[in-house]
Amino acid sequence: MGLFSSSKPTGTFPWKNIESIQMLDELVSLTQDKAVLIFKHSTRCSISMMVLTRFQNEWDLSTSNCELCFLDLIAHRDISNKIEEITGVIHQSPQVIVLRKGEVLYEESHNSISARDIKKEVNS
Repeated sequence: MGLFSSSKPTGTFPWKNIESIQMLDELVSLTQDKAVLIFKHSTRCSISMMVLTRFQNEWDLSTSNCELCFLDLIAHRDISNKIEEITGVIHQSPQVIVLRKGEVLYEESHNSISARDIKKEVNS
């Protein structure tokens, strides 16, 4: 195991881990009522770990009005494939996709992921 081999995000950040296609389907249904943010993370990639850490440090939990979901791409590539099928957003890692009412509200990858930009979209 390497330095970046953790399969779960670290710290007390309130991620909901996506671990099945059924759970993904439930989250897509939830987008009718609220925004759902999906953070797709490769546990074998130092860039992905850096972006995840930066996102967690920048995200203001006190004003968060969306469901925060985490996908371990190494353990659940099938779920990532299903996300691509549902959203039409080509798989990348790291990647954030925000859905509202079943539609893509925001999608970025790598260093373009911005907590501030996501907040603007979610709160508009």
